Amino acid sequence: MAVFNMNFYSKELKQKTTVNIIIPDNANETVKTLWLLHGLSDDQNTWIHKTSIERYADSHGIAVIMPTSDRCWYTDTAYGKNYFTYITDELPTVCRKHFSALSPNREDNMVAGLSMGGYGALKIALTYPERYGFCGALSASVDITRENRPYDLNEWRSIFGFDLTDARELAGSKHDLFALTKRNHDDGKTFPEIYMWCGTEDSLLGVNKKLSGLFDELDVKHLFEYSEGNHSWKWWDLHIKDALNYYLKDK
Repeated sequence: MAVFNMNFYSKELKQKTTVNIIIPDNANETVKTLWLLHGLSDDQNTWIHKTSIERYADSHGIAVIMPTSDRCWYTDTAYGKNYFTYITDELPTVCRKHFSALSPNREDNMVAGLSMGGYGALKIALTYPERYGFCGALSASVDITRENRPYDLNEWRSIFGFDLTDARELAGSKHDLFALTKRNHDDGKTFPEIYMWCGTEDSLLGVNKKLSGLFDELDVKHLFEYSEGNHSWKWWDLHIKDALNYYLKDK
């Protein structure tokens, strides 16, 4: 396998940006792709530095794309950088142009992430369920209305809209995972397979249980596991492996 560091100008971000790419040795054939998202304080390097993602990718023969996304909450931000469109449209186009083995087929594309990236993975998969066969969310910060966690209103407004006066106003919007889930169910859309994990010592456990409960209520196929662990890399390294094994074990 090979690891590439690709730098290019993004029209959606209006600047140069960097993405790390793992390409398996079988890239002369069509390969599955994992779009792997980082958390709030990280960048495109952290998954490689903190986990064994290269080894996991090699064992499954998949490609892994790791973009950098600032503190964007995987959103087309009010301050003008379209991170959501960049990751869902521009980045796949650029990557498939340079690495033709990357399959565009739904069942061959997976999106996963941790914390803010777990929210982003779910947001992307629930917005475009026709594009992704699998979504993995580790310690996902799914409470976008910030009912359970503090937030900086100025930062929140710069991301989600300068007219925002309270995070609870995001309830029911395109940024709300609970609303996206209900909308897809009502529209009869096929959900991707979903794997969620959260540690029992993580303050995000309650909201993850709440989202899993909604999935249960609407008969959305998913696996939600919670076990020993807190909000740290020791556990994300372990459970990204579980997430990949869950989806790829029979593929």
